[in-house]
Amino acid sequence: MKVDDDAVTGVLNRLRRAQGQLAGVIAMIEAGRDCTDVVTQLAAVSRALDRAGFKIIASGMRQCAATADGDAPPMSQEELEKLFLALA
Repeated sequence: MKVDDDAVTGVLNRLRRAQGQLAGVIAMIEAGRDCTDVVTQLAAVSRALDRAGFKIIASGMRQCAATADGDAPPMSQEELEKLFLALA
């Protein structure tokens, strides 16, 4: 799947942000921080990863529908839905 350059930039930014948030969660656990604070930050990491995945799927949907992988046949609607729902 080819994702347009603008989408790649956005996805990479989201993933880097999530990486930083995850490092923060690890540090919080190591420091013995309150469980509520840890879970709140972990939920933020999860949302950031979901958004990155949704952005990849949304920007690549047209390409996926046209062709799955170069010479491969186009993806069916069922395959696209399965890919999308894998993030849910």
